[in-house]
Amino acid sequence: MTEVLRRGRASLALSFFAQGVAFALLVTRIPAIQNRYGVSDALLPVFLAAVPILAGVGSVATERLVKRIPPSRLLRWSQPVVLLALLGVGAGDRLAVLGFALALFGLAVGALDASMNMLGVSLQRAYGRSIMLSFHAVYSLGGILGASLAWVGAHWHLALWVSYLPVVLVLLPAVVVGSRWYVDGKGDEAEAERGAVSETGEGGRGQGVVFKALLPLCLVMTFAYIGDSTVSNWSAKYLQDVLGSSEQLATVPYNVYMVTTLLGRALGDLGVRRFGAVAVVRVGALVAAAGFAVVAVAPGAWAGMGGFTLVGLGLCVLVPQTFAAAGRLFPGASDAAVARLNVFNYVGFLIGSPLVGALGDAWSYRGAMGVPMVLVLVTFVYARSFAPQPDRYGGGHERPRTADVGRGSNGV
Repeated sequence: MTEVLRRGRASLALSFFAQGVAFALLVTRIPAIQNRYGVSDALLPVFLAAVPILAGVGSVATERLVKRIPPSRLLRWSQPVVLLALLGVGAGDRLAVLGFALALFGLAVGALDASMNMLGVSLQRAYGRSIMLSFHAVYSLGGILGASLAWVGAHWHLALWVSYLPVVLVLLPAVVVGSRWYVDGKGDEAEAERGAVSETGEGGRGQGVVFKALLPLCLVMTFAYIGDSTVSNWSAKYLQDVLGSSEQLATVPYNVYMVTTLLGRALGDLGVRRFGAVAVVRVGALVAAAGFAVVAVAPGAWAGMGGFTLVGLGLCVLVPQTFAAAGRLFPGASDAAVARLNVFNYVGFLIGSPLVGALGDAWSYRGAMGVPMVLVLVTFVYARSFAPQPDRYGGGHERPRTADVGRGSNGV
């Protein structure tokens, strides 16, 4: 393993971490943002929906841009924009400023998420073993830190810009410096770094993304984010209103969910290397579905928290492995596949919360928890899509490909 790849992995992990911090700081301070700008309850959903919609637009644009611009360059420029847009949300005082800052945040996040996962997929191919979960584990760690910093800001009644400014001042120069060592999925120096591997016709650069083949992974991505948004948006309300917990106890499930997500992702790569991606995805789907089932029938708050804990342990492996599977499915067009797949991240986010809320109001929240349970179980049916693709070596194991492993973005 070369120093270029090690530095590339470390710098990309820093980007995942910074994005986890930034996103958590935004979503956990929504009530404070609403109060600062005087956003009505009727208008708030419009602002909240605009972010994932524009992020989807940014991801689609990234698919087009990477045909001419390396993903490393897109990531290098989009991440500072995300951080500055976050600061703009905290520092503004007019509704127009909030709208502009959130629009900028959404567009940049789409490009950021897509380009980060593009680089992660190509680095995993370079390493020749599963490392994708480790990047998402670092993202979860950043989310925990961001949520903790948001709690401090809310507890001490700090102005939003006071909470955001120190974070931006630390992370912005760090990611700009770290971007020097990004490793692109394109280049000619892989032979020197990983040994010469001649490219075959199958999976070459001329291969395009066939949406029909990508569709199972798109569905898995959507279902995973429906489950994730159910926990992030409804766990506190469910514990308090349905299971009769205190307001303080109702804040615990999401924190526990984030911690178990971090632990599951930190250990998940070992499971993939030992048992394979198909087995890990199947187990993850079953555990997450079991967690939602426990939540739906829980007699009290503690049982409900146990269910949400299982959901975190199960869901945490699905998204990283879905990106990795897209890269294996289209090794010659992995950037385009990842960008297209990333759009369904936001589709699931947009569908999940309103769906559970509507069913809860019209029927019951216990019954509504059965919807993400069933959708996650569908992932079990599509688990074969996560199998390694056969290559010229036989055996279907993931191998580095010359076209997909490149030099560092600083020209190393």
